[in-house]
Amino acid sequence: MSFAFRAALCASLSIASVAEAGIRPLVAEPEQPQYVIISFDGAQDNALWQRSRTLAARTGARFTYFLSCAFLLTRDTRREYQGPGEQPGKSDVGFAESRREVADRLEEIRLATSEGHEIASHGCGHFDGKDWSKDDWLEEFASFHHIMRDAYTINGIAGEPADWRDFADKAVTGFRAPYLETGKPLYAALKAAGFAYDASGVSRGPAMPERGDGAVRFSLPMIPEGPASRRVIAMDYNLFVRHTDGVEQPDENGAFQERSYEAFKAAFDAQHGGERIPLQIGFHFALMNDGAYWKALERFASDVCTKPDVVCTSYEDYLARTGAGDTLSEAAGG
Repeated sequence: MSFAFRAALCASLSIASVAEAGIRPLVAEPEQPQYVIISFDGAQDNALWQRSRTLAARTGARFTYFLSCAFLLTRDTRREYQGPGEQPGKSDVGFAESRREVADRLEEIRLATSEGHEIASHGCGHFDGKDWSKDDWLEEFASFHHIMRDAYTINGIAGEPADWRDFADKAVTGFRAPYLETGKPLYAALKAAGFAYDASGVSRGPAMPERGDGAVRFSLPMIPEGPASRRVIAMDYNLFVRHTDGVEQPDENGAFQERSYEAFKAAFDAQHGGERIPLQIGFHFALMNDGAYWKALERFASDVCTKPDVVCTSYEDYLARTGAGDTLSEAAGG
């Protein structure tokens, strides 16, 4: 099943989930700032760690990085991970090329955290968990926790920060599922593991997070895009599929960048001048179509995150500022 089809299917399921018993959408306060929540899935390429942190420093934004823990293992240490129902040492996104790469990534994580960014979980091997049980998800969460906590030891990397293990035990409070695949087993596992929020949903437009029995649920919005204003998930990969069917092409005349920027900005303007529902945008550490989508993001963040009544922040900080997660567990474990 293609990512685009999965995302479209997930959109229909997530939009329908508003009517699910026990789910209560939270309400935006009229005087609150306009929140923008920008996140990155996978968090692999160390150069893009640096590029995103530079963007944040320039604009005052704070990001959420949904880390895939396979990128904290090398081919030599990959057997530390075994996905549910999979052979040890297998991952759908590969592993780090070297111990040096892992060490540099751990340093990027440390620096990002010190600068106010959030590290959250994208699981480990980026497997499709639509058929997983609650126990399967708990197994995946446990693998993430183990590999995150013991990354220095597993890879024989010196210089583990004194507070690293405490950070790994307590700091990861959010989750986004690979392929945005959700379901009752995942939600049950998130509750059992103590996660504060899940960001795997999709909504027809910007939507307030929902509080159910367990983690607060966030949804990436489908926003109007292009000449026909057809809706697309506000995520770089979905724009990539929309524009070129997922096939790399040069961004001649900056058309892909411009369309993406205009879609982001129009979605922002509608909320900034209206209900002020948080606008969520998802990205990956990949420069698709000549980097068009990252360029659009950098332009967008530079334009909106510097406004006095706008807060570009992480999911974790949004919950802390608004009190949306006050009744939930403070930390997630494995």
